[in-house]
Amino acid sequence: MNYIQQAYKGQREIWMVILTTALVGGVFLLNFIYYLFADPGELDAAYDIMKNIPPIISLTMNLIPFVVLIGLLFLLVKYVHQRSILSLTTARDKVDYGRVFFSFMMITIFTVSSFLIAYSADSSELVLQFDPMKFGILFLVSILLFPFQIGLEEYLFRGYLMQHIGIIVKNRWFPLILTSILFGIAHSANPEVAAIGFWKMMIFYIGTGLLLGIMTLMDDGLELALGFHLGNNLLAALLVTADWTALQTDAIFLNTAEPSMSIVSDILIPVLVIYPIMLFILAKRYGWKNWQERLFGKVTEPIKEDYKIIE
Repeated sequence: MNYIQQAYKGQREIWMVILTTALVGGVFLLNFIYYLFADPGELDAAYDIMKNIPPIISLTMNLIPFVVLIGLLFLLVKYVHQRSILSLTTARDKVDYGRVFFSFMMITIFTVSSFLIAYSADSSELVLQFDPMKFGILFLVSILLFPFQIGLEEYLFRGYLMQHIGIIVKNRWFPLILTSILFGIAHSANPEVAAIGFWKMMIFYIGTGLLLGIMTLMDDGLELALGFHLGNNLLAALLVTADWTALQTDAIFLNTAEPSMSIVSDILIPVLVIYPIMLFILAKRYGWKNWQERLFGKVTEPIKEDYKIIE
């Protein structure tokens, strides 16, 4: 059984899908509605209020809800859908933590290397603000709470929704595209969207969602997406911060530049060049084949002999 077919292991009535999606993902929808209809002045005032809160408290306040939401998702999958968390995570017999570590290190090495190159070329807008005590607390909070934040996003978008939309529409390409779009929309209330521009940031977020979705479908599990997402968000919190981003922290460096992203160098090159290179590396390491079938093939209900006992 492939990854999307794991949803066949449990109860899958449509009301269950609607209930779980509403309870767990409703906060993202509310954020998007607020972004669409709120007065720009109200948005700016809300961002200003967050800026006046000590960074570590603000970060903790932003991350704590994810602990509750991922716990709720797991409970609903376990007791409403009556299937295992393992089936939500991977098509393998057990979670492959080696895959999590490899993708985590891949994005970490790339991000740190890119930063060092950029810093060597021009450090005029980067201020070293390293404070051992504040950074130590930031590191501890990040290690403890970011796994819940990225876990909720991966388990909800690339896991739960990818699987259940897939068995409803009976194909793989539609849930891949739809969950990537939803992933982008879920981040629409982030301060950088208002600062840089909605469509620029949507290209980046949706492109990243496609990358993570392709990883999941090609590898038959969430492990690579979980590792990549965790490495990306940890470094976003620990390495460089700015007063116009969602993660305003006591990071090592402060970016004092005005909010801007080049559509070519900061968005299109990562999405259209760097991401495919990363997929190529993963494909070589894990022997991915039959891309057309894995990304565009049909989803059919497996015969009963293919079902495994729900854990």
